[in-house]
Amino acid sequence: MHYYTGQIIGLIVAETQAIAQEAVGLVKVHYSELPHILSIEEAIENNSYFPVNRRIVKGDIEKGLEEADFVFEGETRIGGQEHFYLETQATLIIPKLEDKEFEIHSSTQNPTETQITVASVLGIDANRIVCRVKRLGGGFGGKETRSIPLSLALAVGAWHLKKPIRCMLDRDEDIIISGQRHPFLGRWKVGVTKDGKLLAMDVQIYNNGGWSADLSVAVLERSMTHVDNCYYVPNVRIIGHLCKTNIHSNTAFRGFGGPQGMMITENIMCEIADSMGIDVNDFREKNLYVEGQQTHFNQTLKDWHVPLIYRQVKNDSEFEKRREEIDKFNSEHKWRKRGLALIPTKFGISFTALHLNQAGALVHIYHDGSVLISHGGVEMGQGLHTKMLQIAAETLDVPLETVHLMETATNLVGNTSATAASVSSDINGYAVSNACKTLAERLKPYREKMPDKSFKEIVHAAYFDRVNLSANGFYKTPDIGYNWDKNEGQMFFYFTMGAACTEVEIDVLTGDHTILRTDLCMDIGRSINYAIDVGQIEGAFVQGVGWCTIEETLHFPNGHTIHSSKGVGEPPLFLGSSVFFAIRDAIKSARQSNNNGATVALSSPATPEIIRLACDDEIVKNCKVERKDGESAWALRV
Repeated sequence: MHYYTGQIIGLIVAETQAIAQEAVGLVKVHYSELPHILSIEEAIENNSYFPVNRRIVKGDIEKGLEEADFVFEGETRIGGQEHFYLETQATLIIPKLEDKEFEIHSSTQNPTETQITVASVLGIDANRIVCRVKRLGGGFGGKETRSIPLSLALAVGAWHLKKPIRCMLDRDEDIIISGQRHPFLGRWKVGVTKDGKLLAMDVQIYNNGGWSADLSVAVLERSMTHVDNCYYVPNVRIIGHLCKTNIHSNTAFRGFGGPQGMMITENIMCEIADSMGIDVNDFREKNLYVEGQQTHFNQTLKDWHVPLIYRQVKNDSEFEKRREEIDKFNSEHKWRKRGLALIPTKFGISFTALHLNQAGALVHIYHDGSVLISHGGVEMGQGLHTKMLQIAAETLDVPLETVHLMETATNLVGNTSATAASVSSDINGYAVSNACKTLAERLKPYREKMPDKSFKEIVHAAYFDRVNLSANGFYKTPDIGYNWDKNEGQMFFYFTMGAACTEVEIDVLTGDHTILRTDLCMDIGRSINYAIDVGQIEGAFVQGVGWCTIEETLHFPNGHTIHSSKGVGEPPLFLGSSVFFAIRDAIKSARQSNNNGATVALSSPATPEIIRLACDDEIVKNCKVERKDGESAWALRV
């Protein structure tokens, strides 16, 4: 059965890539057009869902809405995003000559699942397969599960031919096949008091999963746990729906549903503030969580620093002064408008699937004093291995240059969790640290007896005394475990928090925008490696800007055109939305210049086309505007 355009239907094996691609052109495939569903709206209309029931309920939503002075309803649409990692999906399968053994070199964030799944397809035990990963040319979540189908196809070929097989997808193949960030639709009803306090929030969240479930359930769950962003609401009902459609299977992407959930909330805050005629920044500050309050999933907030960070960014960015300057600029310019937005964020650090919150490590000390470490995390440019080397060197009290890490491999550390969810430094770091502590304890008597000797001499002495110089380390995240049916238990080990203030300028005639300035602050604990973390924050922010401004995925109908550190990989991405909301602020000013006080309902991404149309001036009003589906597909016809 063919479910979507780009679905793999067969495998051609040849001696060279050129021959294989030529052979593909000789294959004749006959298609017939079948009924198909592409968008969330079409899925809702056709009742096309995966059998998933997820809800979070706290308080009395009906009572809260009834007691509210104002009740607002609306919709928020959020588009997808292509990972566009530098290295496309790639795999090399090497069959061994005996005992049905296979060696897999894969560009995957998930070596163990690659190992287990290939073993299942081949009908052999996992202990006959080793998956090795030296490093990836980027992943961003796109290689957590969608790297595996390529390994499966190649493994079948290698099984039958008993020869090594390698494939690296071309960019167009990768984009068509591999899946992207999930588009979302939020339909909401929110009750507010006349004093501007949130009282009740009722949200239906729809997630476009594509043709298969993949990781979409977990993505939906995280969006539901982040739909509060940083705001306290006493009465909450969040219901999640996973839409089944005929597009590629959408998958993990940095943030994993969290940014989509928070985007829904920040749109709610903006639209309510506009409708009530109050300042959105005052509205945000008035509703920020305070220390000790509980989220809608009943987790008590400890070490809660968002209010402090928010005020710090507001002060450091000279927000009030620049607000006045921007208002003055906008009053003097008709076709250029500036906007300003200050957005907070919190991101829960843990896998929502409890069993994944574990990690292992293996550390060897050789009798020349050199150290070799292995752990379950994959290096994909985020500096994970560098942090692990630092942790090992500090724990063993040896120079960094004496510690080495070769690769991630399933025969060195088994049952690894995917490198994802911004937890890899935490869980693998603790595993490495625990292994090194074991070794340090074994070497302690020798260090005490030989205080003036080098580490090499100490290790040499221990070796000749037949001391075990290898150790396993293991770690499991404590205190967590959430029950979805009862809405109880701790969902996340902790939160990484931050805020960003962005000023933009839009060209009202073209819809182009320019980022003029961003001030950003993140609470990342005691950083293991400050330079790496700053790079992660900058990279995540820019990727977030792309997600909510310029990256638009369109599907046209067929036949028509540890160390007290904090996880930092995903949390800053949502702060890129400060650009989106600054654009919204500029659009609002553009409308007011034309005596248009209508609330701005802006879909993400805010592409130049959407910005231009949203300004809703006399030029737009003299054109006929047709909005196709709800996933950012617009057409302007004069």
